[in-house]
Amino acid sequence: MNPFSRRRALQSLASGFGYLAFAGLAQQAAAKESSNKSGGALAPKATHFAARAKRVIFLCMNGGPSHVDTFDYKPALQEKSGTSAAGTGFGSAKLLGSPFKFQQHGSSGLWISEVLPHLAKQADELCVIRSMHTDLPNHAQAFTQLHTGSFQFVRPSVGAWSLYGLGSENENLPGFLTINPPSDNGGARNYGSGFLPAICQGTKIGGNQIPGFYAALLGKDEEPGPPLKNLANDSIPRELQRAQLDFIRQLNEEKLKRDVYHPEIEGAIESFELAFRMQGEVPEVLDLRAETAETLKQYGVGAGLPTDRFGRQCILARRLAEAGVRFIEITAPTQWDHHFLLKENLAKSCLATDQPAAALIADLKQRGMLDDTLVIWAGEFGRTPYGQSGSGRDHNNKGYTLWMAGGGVKRCYAHGATDEFGYQAVEQPVHIHDWHATVLHLLGLDHERLTFNYGGRDFRLTDVYGDVVSQIIS
Repeated sequence: MNPFSRRRALQSLASGFGYLAFAGLAQQAAAKESSNKSGGALAPKATHFAARAKRVIFLCMNGGPSHVDTFDYKPALQEKSGTSAAGTGFGSAKLLGSPFKFQQHGSSGLWISEVLPHLAKQADELCVIRSMHTDLPNHAQAFTQLHTGSFQFVRPSVGAWSLYGLGSENENLPGFLTINPPSDNGGARNYGSGFLPAICQGTKIGGNQIPGFYAALLGKDEEPGPPLKNLANDSIPRELQRAQLDFIRQLNEEKLKRDVYHPEIEGAIESFELAFRMQGEVPEVLDLRAETAETLKQYGVGAGLPTDRFGRQCILARRLAEAGVRFIEITAPTQWDHHFLLKENLAKSCLATDQPAAALIADLKQRGMLDDTLVIWAGEFGRTPYGQSGSGRDHNNKGYTLWMAGGGVKRCYAHGATDEFGYQAVEQPVHIHDWHATVLHLLGLDHERLTFNYGGRDFRLTDVYGDVVSQIIS
């Protein structure tokens, strides 16, 4: 191939000196970025300081779980249930006490609702933040901000930032996997890499509307299999695949040598190589048939059980963590947006997720993995203490609850508080930026130093905000 072209000749003449100067700066930036990669975007990297957690399993509760019906007990709300909320800032709506009983659990007496009996048994492992707040009470914006730190602009997701900062522990698997993410409320933005290297984006497994995916994980051939069931291309010998990839890689590398740095080309090279390596390892990791009957029962896996789908998701998350995946997110196959029939529907959501989430904590602990695995249970916001349509609750971004376990957080601990009705965070409030800063801190990353230069400025997950919540760190 002729390395000279009319465009290149013109660029080399006097009128192209400005181009050359710009190209030089770009190449310097590319070289700096390449050196930061230390052998590739997925190569393991040194942390800023000693990490408490090596990996994250994020249990995403899409829809906004009601904190005042799960982890934030409010006696005053119970006492005044049914009375007018006038004078409390809620307008003419009536306060709605929880239809569920609360009880204290664990050595420190964490208040947990009766609809979460299995998680109640893991109270000594939980670190509950009861003073979370975010910027907007709309699903799309709040869900995107939960994942990327911004509801206005396309930004890298927290999983992508984690992978970019730490690299992967297994070169044959993606460092960031998302299982059954929702297609709405930001869609692919919630696991995208934004301006970070493309290889840092989350790899999607399944879809929340593919029930056959779960059956196939246990080898039930009578139902449709997962998208990755036939990952290996049996029609082309592996040696020929390798030769094809080597040729494509050679073409892409020649393109990189001729032109200004193109991150898209580097991303394509790395993606092709990773896909090739995945053929040998992914099918085995996804195959749950190696799990014992006792483990399946522990997670609530079984035909017809309400816990079956989420149970399989949680087992898969543990297997991926064992295999070295850095960030695993699983979206619960239930909906927490309970504007109506709160008592009936929230109980169903808890029934589907409580046992598997508790089993995941117990399983990780039994395998010696909980100490360096950060487990997160969170939605995008909470619900109002006043009723909606008589039997439900509206969105509430001013105060809500999430919990974490393992990975360096305090055990059996509750941080912060909302007001007497559970409406607004009033004690030790934790904004979503603070929470992101804390998650990165537990992974050994300084949120102010984990930056990426894009468009002439250094960006970070927390923008220009965020403080580490040191009180929850053990």
